[in-house]
Amino acid sequence: MKELEQVGPRLRAVRKAKGWTLDDLAEKAGMSASTLSRLESGKRQASLELLLPLTRQLGIRVDDLLPDEQRDPRVRRPVIRRDGLVIAPLAPEDAAVATYKITYPGGVEPKELRTHDGFEWLYVLSGRLRLRLGEQDLVLGKGEAAEFDTRIPHAISAAGGRPAQIISIFNAEGARMHTHGTD
Repeated sequence: MKELEQVGPRLRAVRKAKGWTLDDLAEKAGMSASTLSRLESGKRQASLELLLPLTRQLGIRVDDLLPDEQRDPRVRRPVIRRDGLVIAPLAPEDAAVATYKITYPGGVEPKELRTHDGFEWLYVLSGRLRLRLGEQDLVLGKGEAAEFDTRIPHAISAAGGRPAQIISIFNAEGARMHTHGTD
């Protein structure tokens, strides 16, 4: 089991992070320094009998010495189509930051200015984007970015007759507003 191969090196890393020598930890855990050395180097099989006193002294759980379960890092969420927008999720649904690639259709006037709690950050991938923000009416081109407080009335649309693609990052309320509307 490859998981067990990582126990020794992880044990050593925790010990060293505490600034302890082999002798320090071995003495506190009631075992010989050579046993601990063999355990850390993988020359001795890890067992609960050996690990429990070590983890107690280090203030960690046995689970902390095992590798995290490898999860598939790919994001496989369906594209959302709403009000002419194509919204492709770029982060898992439970991610701390909501990240989307949004395509705004060309030739469509922006809706009325809206507000919601939070901040939004966006980056223009292609096309030209119109950002109405309070009294400002801005056009952003490819490679330009903007960050703003979403409590300021705002509306976003493609500028001109062509679509605009952006990467947009916002909080949970912003994600709900963009993916579900205000209903």
